[in-house]
Amino acid sequence: MNDALLLVLLCALAYLGGSVLFALPVCRIWRLPDPRAQGSGNPGATNVYRTGGWTPALITLALDASKGWLPVWLASQMDLSVYAQAMVAVSAVTGHMVPVFYRFQGGKGVATALGAGLALAPVTTALLCAVWGLVLWRWRMSALASVTAMLAGPLISALIEPETLPLFGLLAILIVVRHRANLIRLAQGRENRF
Repeated sequence: MNDALLLVLLCALAYLGGSVLFALPVCRIWRLPDPRAQGSGNPGATNVYRTGGWTPALITLALDASKGWLPVWLASQMDLSVYAQAMVAVSAVTGHMVPVFYRFQGGKGVATALGAGLALAPVTTALLCAVWGLVLWRWRMSALASVTAMLAGPLISALIEPETLPLFGLLAILIVVRHRANLIRLAQGRENRF
C-alpha cells in the first residue's frame, strides 16, 4: 500500500474513532445524566466531573485522549512523515468535534488533541499540560485553561519541536473556535468554575 492511500485510510479511521464520544457510555455506566444536558453541554471530561466526580471524568479523559494518541502512533509506526501524522491527528480531533455518529454535534476536542500531541510532540504537549494546570489552578476555569494552553501551543512548538508548528497552529484555531461560547461567557463574567 502506498503512503498516500495509507494516509487516507488512517485519516478516515482516525475521524471515525474520534467520532466516538466516550463521555456518553461512561455516563451510562455510572448512571449519570447525559453530559450534553449539563453545564456547558460539552460531552467531555469536565462535564462528566461536574456530575460524577473524578473517577468517571478521568476515565473519559483517558479514553478521549487514546483516540487521538492511537492513530497518530500507528502513523508513526508506519514511518509516515510528521506532516502526515499531523493530518491524522487533526482527523481524530475533527471527529470528536463533528462526530458522524452524533449528527455532527460533538465536543471541544481538547482531550483528543492531548492524546495526539503526546504521540507526535510529547515535549511540547507536556509543557502545554503544565500551562493548562497553572491556569486552572489560578482561575479554576477549564475553558480558560484549555484556550490559554492551545494559544501557547504554536509558540512552544516553534521553540521546542518546530516541525509540529503547523499542527499546533491548526489545533489552536479549531479549539479556540469551539470555545467561542465559553469565551463570550468569560467576557461577561458568567463562565463556570471548575
